[in-house]
Amino acid sequence: MDRAHTEPSIEPETPRALRALGVGLGVLALVAAGFGLGRCTAGEPSAHEAHGEAAPARNYTCSMHPQVRQTEPGTCPLCGMDLVPVGEGAGEASEARVVLDERARAIAGVRTTRVRRLSASGATVRLLGRVDYDETTFAAVTAWIGGRIDRLHVDATGVEVRRGQVVATLYSPEVLAAHQDLLTARRQLERLAGGSELSRTAASAGLEAARQRLRLLGIPDGELARMERAERPDRQVSIRSPFAGTVIERVATEGAYVETGATLYRVADLTRLWAQLDAYESDLAHLEVGQTVELGVEALPGETLEGRVAFVDPVIDARRRTARVRIALSNPDRRLRPGMFVEASVRGPEGGGAQPLVVPASAPLFTGRRSIVYVEVPGAERPTYEPRVVRLGPRAGDVYPVVAGLSEGERVVSEGAFTLDADLQIRGGPSMMTRADDRERGPLDDAIRTPAGWDAGLAPIVDAYLAMQERLAADDEAGAREATGALLDALAAFRPDAPADALRAWEPIARHLAMHARLARDAASIEAMRAQFEHVSEQIALLLRTFGNPTARPLALAFCPMAFDNRGAEWVQAREVVDNAYFGSAMRTCGSIRATVAPGAHLATEALAAPPGRTAEHRH
Repeated sequence: MDRAHTEPSIEPETPRALRALGVGLGVLALVAAGFGLGRCTAGEPSAHEAHGEAAPARNYTCSMHPQVRQTEPGTCPLCGMDLVPVGEGAGEASEARVVLDERARAIAGVRTTRVRRLSASGATVRLLGRVDYDETTFAAVTAWIGGRIDRLHVDATGVEVRRGQVVATLYSPEVLAAHQDLLTARRQLERLAGGSELSRTAASAGLEAARQRLRLLGIPDGELARMERAERPDRQVSIRSPFAGTVIERVATEGAYVETGATLYRVADLTRLWAQLDAYESDLAHLEVGQTVELGVEALPGETLEGRVAFVDPVIDARRRTARVRIALSNPDRRLRPGMFVEASVRGPEGGGAQPLVVPASAPLFTGRRSIVYVEVPGAERPTYEPRVVRLGPRAGDVYPVVAGLSEGERVVSEGAFTLDADLQIRGGPSMMTRADDRERGPLDDAIRTPAGWDAGLAPIVDAYLAMQERLAADDEAGAREATGALLDALAAFRPDAPADALRAWEPIARHLAMHARLARDAASIEAMRAQFEHVSEQIALLLRTFGNPTARPLALAFCPMAFDNRGAEWVQAREVVDNAYFGSAMRTCGSIRATVAPGAHLATEALAAPPGRTAEHRH
């Protein structure tokens, strides 16, 4: 989910109730009101005072309920918060626009980016997968003769074998009898060396027949020559590997009887591997054979591997709704191992024709399925911005493709949009929080209602996440790992069948949830699990914004400003009191409740602000 930009700190005299509430929009709104977004400068007389005129009546509003307007200071009748004054000069801008001066623009940290078309090199798609064996290097070492396994010379998986290496010794009655016949035929020929031509010819024919019998049993000519020189028949025969590689499976057991052709070992060449990536339907438009792929492996930090797309599965997995994308990798130093997680960046195909318009991923503000961007008004005397509802395609790397609502060359706010929206909200304008419920039909948006039956599939996912949160807060690493496994099971069990727009909204959430949940489950420590938990929490919050709360209990969105070296991080919990999953018992109550969402409600549009006093004191 989008993270709020860092804003100037609130002055110490800020009312305690507002600090306790800790709601992002309210804080930003207070900052906007306190600074006036640059419309007035502290210590300077207003224009009315300079000319001796009476100052106009000042209005007061609630930062969380901008519909409340009073001419006198006081408290909000809805939530009890102290009212804040509406910034002077608000009349200079319409209710649907925010007007700044250069100083205010710098304070708000507003930056704009031009709406452009995607470069010819295409979008960058990020996929998750695993290192796997190259199936073309698979080989089976088999018994060329039936018998009893007397000894396994390679008795464990993971052992390297050479071509021609003896891997097993068998006792074979059939080979023993054939070898005895060979020695008898040889001695017979030696005894008849001085006999008649007819007898020597018959003896030679018998010897050749014995040789041929052993050849048919699989004895190579080199071994056959040695057996012919022997004084007594061999009771055992050697099984050699015709392939070089690593034993990935041992099938045989000492003392067992095997038939001709039975598999003893399976081997593979680990110097050639595959990366098997999972691509959702929304990603397939950006993928084709031959694309360059950059791979990052957690076991090789700081290194980037390169490969090419060798195969894109033409069939979608009906259960997981993904297609397999195969990357061929060279692994001469064998640092890559099958089973390792990889994260891939696949650059989209270069193509002709018009490329789609794109905006930075930081530009849009999401309210469920609806997206709002702030557009710079061209030709205005001072920096002026207005909100606009747009329709975006699936995220492709660091950008969103624009389906409708923007034109090439327009400039959108890529940093500071949240601050502008807070200012618009406090003045009662059409901000993201005061627009109509995004489930209604809009000018660019066919609203998505959560499809029937989805709550039954989404609820176990959210419940497993809540169990993970509670276990992390309790410093229970094993329990958190078990809950993460339950989350992955719930994701795999959810088989949505719904309109395409709902599936398009669900697939990226499911993909990132599965990716970070797997990384959390396989993390080496509880701290590494908490690092992945932040990303899992972002996707759960996005799930609540997009599809609503599927559980039968209210949920809370909490925030800890001290997490990750004071960068701050959010999470979702079921408890009313802060239960910090990032610090656990060290600072379990550190943080604040930002919002709550009732069963069936959507986080962004229907969440209720936490009442004053619920925020816990920050503990150091």
